[in-house]
Amino acid sequence: MSDTEVRAEAGVAEAELPAPDVSVVVTVYNEAACIEELYRRALAALESGPRTFELIFVDDGSTDGTFAMLERLHRGDARVRAVRFKRNFGQHPAMHAGLSRARGDIVVTMDGDLQNAPEDIPRLVEAVEAGNDVASGRRRVRKDPLGRALPSRVINGMLRRFTGVEISDFGCAFNAYRRSAVEPMLGSIGKQKFTKALVLSGGASVIEVDVTHAARSGPSRYSPLRLTRMALHVLAGFWPQPIQWIGVALGMVCSLLALALGAYGVVYWIDEANFPGPLFGGVAVLFVLGIQGFILALIGEYLGRIQRDVEGRPLYTIDRDL
Repeated sequence: MSDTEVRAEAGVAEAELPAPDVSVVVTVYNEAACIEELYRRALAALESGPRTFELIFVDDGSTDGTFAMLERLHRGDARVRAVRFKRNFGQHPAMHAGLSRARGDIVVTMDGDLQNAPEDIPRLVEAVEAGNDVASGRRRVRKDPLGRALPSRVINGMLRRFTGVEISDFGCAFNAYRRSAVEPMLGSIGKQKFTKALVLSGGASVIEVDVTHAARSGPSRYSPLRLTRMALHVLAGFWPQPIQWIGVALGMVCSLLALALGAYGVVYWIDEANFPGPLFGGVAVLFVLGIQGFILALIGEYLGRIQRDVEGRPLYTIDRDL
């Protein structure tokens, strides 16, 4: 039997299985140390209620044996599904791979590093069942260092401004969605780095649910450079006409700065008969160059998106799909 026939038979068999009530999508990357505990705690939380469920693990190119552990879980429990990428493509493409495979009416998303407590899954599911499209996890007490939490607050503020959705924690990956709210956005999920902001920008109703947040067992993968790139992604993805606005802001700031320096120079020249032109000229040049650098970075984000769309590159390539 050919590989094509095997995959076709597997697809038919899966289609005949009854769809679960809840799909839990877990993105993992080098999480071999906590996979078994995550599975055990998620199982206890989900089996305590009346809902049927499936667990979908998406391995984003781990190199520490994470997928071998997922294979063992899959062999022992048919409710466990696992996907492995050929390399590390990032959390948001991994989220797309899980969401596109979810069959439940309610889909819960979470990270696999146990900063999210699996025991909170039923509370998120109940919030969606109460009539909401999205139950947004809110980390009331964050266990992240200041260098991670402060940029996250800035990005949250930007997303509130640009999407018009007043929630406090866009960055929390622990959420529950009604599948009908996610499906129209699947074509953009993965390309955008904030799945929740994307779904909510389409008009989905939302309620915030306080969830437990634990400290990471290892260093955060979000370096200052990566957080800066995420901020640029937010501007390019959710801010309408940013180049025009930044151009207007740059023109106003430079004009006001020139007017202020000119007025100061006239007063200083009259009083002291000596205007320190080179110093103030250098400050003005450095300021303008800094703004230009930011604009070039933003243009680079746009050009990168255009290139990816023109080339039609896939979001990810899959090595194994259990």
